[in-house]
Amino acid sequence: MRTSLTKRRKFISGTLGLALVAGAVGGYAGRYELREMWLEHQFEGRHYNAAVMEKALMIAGGNPAEAQNESKEAFSIADEFTQARTAPSGIVAPGAYGAAFTALTSMPHTAGTWHEVTKVPYNGDDPRYRDWYSNSSGGAGHVTGRITGLAADTVGHVYAAGANGGVWRSSTGGGAWTPIADSLPSLSGGDLQLAGDGSLWYATGEANTGGTSYVGAGVYRLATPAAGTFAPTDRVGGKELESTTIGRLRWGGATVFAATNRGVWYHDASTTSGDWKPAFYPNPDWMPQITDDAGTVLVPAGSKWQGDSASGPTNAAYKNIVNDIAVDPKNPKHVIAAIGWRSGDTYNGFYETQDFTKGPSSWKKLSVVLGGISNGSDIGYTTFAFSKDGSRLYAMVQAPSKINSSSSLAGIYVSKTGSPTGPWNQIATSSQLHNSGSALDRKGYAVGVQAWYNQFLQVDPANPDHVWAGLEEVFETKDAGSHWAAVAPYWNFGFPCWDISDAKNTCPMAPHSDQHSVAVGMAGTSPVVFIGNDGGIYRRPVNGTNNANGNGTDWKSMTEDGSMDALQYYSVSVGKDIKNGGTVVSGGLQDNGVSNLFSVRPDGTNGDTGMGSNFGGDGGDGAADPANGCNQLQEYVNLAIKITNDCALNKGALSEADASSWSLDPGDPSPRFIAPIAVDSKNSSGFITGGRYVYTSTVGWGMRSADQWTKAFDLGAGHSATAVAMHDGVGYVTWCGPCNNAGFTRGVATNAGGTWHAVTLPDAVPNRFLAGVGIDPTNTQHAYLAVNGFSRRFTEGPGAGVGHVYETTDGGATWSDISANLPDVPASSVKQLANGGLVLGTDLATFYRAPGATSWSVLGTGLPTTTVMDVESGPDGDIYVATHGRGIWSIAAPQ
Repeated sequence: MRTSLTKRRKFISGTLGLALVAGAVGGYAGRYELREMWLEHQFEGRHYNAAVMEKALMIAGGNPAEAQNESKEAFSIADEFTQARTAPSGIVAPGAYGAAFTALTSMPHTAGTWHEVTKVPYNGDDPRYRDWYSNSSGGAGHVTGRITGLAADTVGHVYAAGANGGVWRSSTGGGAWTPIADSLPSLSGGDLQLAGDGSLWYATGEANTGGTSYVGAGVYRLATPAAGTFAPTDRVGGKELESTTIGRLRWGGATVFAATNRGVWYHDASTTSGDWKPAFYPNPDWMPQITDDAGTVLVPAGSKWQGDSASGPTNAAYKNIVNDIAVDPKNPKHVIAAIGWRSGDTYNGFYETQDFTKGPSSWKKLSVVLGGISNGSDIGYTTFAFSKDGSRLYAMVQAPSKINSSSSLAGIYVSKTGSPTGPWNQIATSSQLHNSGSALDRKGYAVGVQAWYNQFLQVDPANPDHVWAGLEEVFETKDAGSHWAAVAPYWNFGFPCWDISDAKNTCPMAPHSDQHSVAVGMAGTSPVVFIGNDGGIYRRPVNGTNNANGNGTDWKSMTEDGSMDALQYYSVSVGKDIKNGGTVVSGGLQDNGVSNLFSVRPDGTNGDTGMGSNFGGDGGDGAADPANGCNQLQEYVNLAIKITNDCALNKGALSEADASSWSLDPGDPSPRFIAPIAVDSKNSSGFITGGRYVYTSTVGWGMRSADQWTKAFDLGAGHSATAVAMHDGVGYVTWCGPCNNAGFTRGVATNAGGTWHAVTLPDAVPNRFLAGVGIDPTNTQHAYLAVNGFSRRFTEGPGAGVGHVYETTDGGATWSDISANLPDVPASSVKQLANGGLVLGTDLATFYRAPGATSWSVLGTGLPTTTVMDVESGPDGDIYVATHGRGIWSIAAPQ
């Protein structure tokens, strides 16, 4: 994750775990000391919670046994996504999303068509936004959201899978992208591969063990990818792989293998019919019962899987993780797998079968040695890459014992025999890669600090000695590891070529950080390599040119035309554009800061030709003044709130004194990673936010200091706000704590009726994550809850009830379920409009309940089936939604 101007460690968790760790830029002399001082200032500031970080480091690393025992605690410290969907059980059974999607397809729609607001170029280096808290000028150029899968052919077709944005196609070697999977029930991308017959295979369920990864709905096969689009009928097999994550698809002759978080599965590659079959899972006791569409049990329940127990299988998600599969090019029955949890477990290691058709008993754990690391708990997240002829096998390995160190990379290795038993030679260490032109600081956060989260490894099909390795940066060797070059550095800050002025900045493009996918294809008649990362897609010639520092000079962004909107928003903010007319639309993004777009008009046109990034790193929740959209509250993470009165327009702030933003971070002891923020919907001079404490302010947009917050209420030790809303000074706050599976609790606090107090929720309100809260603008005793997660039908343990929307008419004293005909799907945001209509954002759609009605309809048509994180009503009367994978969309409010 390209973290904010500050390279800091950030901790997100999910069903599978700890957090995303990033590094810091080292010191440089001369005029670059200004930038270094800037970075040091940022790192020393409160851009993370030190106590939270310390606990995460202590539990997640060092002692693998302790990490495993307490993983359900450690990896819930700052998560946002999978935790909300799985607590309090830790796992979702197959069939959940499929059932919700089926229910969705039978629902009526309101009139109106959604408009894609952010389908414009997004320039991370926009020179209008060189504010103190911006990453502009770092070198990433035009960006979009995280790309988790890439495939390319030899005639210019390129296919890309977004983390939660579906599949995109280009017929020009990159650019002019078209979405081709929008009709599927899941747009969460796990892997994307072209098969030998030319078909395109899409594995849903992103396997990165970060907090913003979603499970999927299985695997899909498109027979004619150059011209066709995916349909639900293209699913391979049945529901066997629903609610899983799939990191890799690999072929062995007529068989396709899937590396999932529930073991190795395989299928006949020539057909979509028939069930996926389990090939191997090392811990049967931790596998849920999985049946095919006919109800036949494929995977029996184990002794640790207690279907109706109070606690549920809280560690199940960690016990059968397959990182990668490699099939011997010389023998398709010979399959190897890297299996294991990134924080270490006794089952971690390399596994092999000489003939997978003989069943699970044919799989054996290999005894191998990698640079002094024995094949055991200290072999973590691993990626394999065979050379085309099978003569060489490469492996990138993460070491669980180093997960709390400056780098968790054990190294890159090669078996020159092509055998997984080796002998393995180490060809790269973190230090060697750092010295190849990296932008990361070896003494602070070194190369491979996020090796547990993002990796790729690719061998040039034409040269077994030519390898690309993706970590935070991209490294390349053309001599099997004797020499490496950091061809895509983390960013350009700190390099002698960098200057905040474009006229003086001589650095080449530095593609966005955190690499996830790679493919070799063609652009015209030239072979090129594509990389996918947290900022989108970049391309360069297979045999490109480097500068003296080893950095590539010929990278190009493949998203500069704005045709791919795979942006992953946490929030959307809307206010009037008082200078240009229309509205200002801004939004906080995963690893791409805050986007800002001027002059958005109700007819779908706008006067701004592209968006710029006025805030760097992770842009979290945010809010804007409806009367002036350039009055903005922006969040980094953990309540590191900033305020600006001019959209942070600044052509060159090199000191805090030159900044166009001010810090309002209250220093809360336990905020959520993306902590909630809201503006009073009646009086925009009122603000509310929360971590352990609820903070309010009536100072308004002239607020300049965290001292101007009022600590209004203590939610309690270990509790943390999940959603906030305020109208006319009356606020509602939802919280969780513990937020992880073991001991999960949730609650509500409000000052409706007078003073702040805790609300006693009845048993009828599910014991699940309360992700959204809304207030009736005509009656502050009338409020709503949006409930995340799935019902007991799809999760183990407590959390009974299908309900996803609850209502109170007496300030929280009593609550009723108003879900009615809604699908059983996680809900994240709820908003009552001025006309009394109710809007609900969920993982699959945005729903609308008309004034006086009791049933729900799908709001409009044309919105992709991706996760809606935030719903806002704009001053223009339109409804705006922030999706986590397909940008910001708007629609006219129903009349």
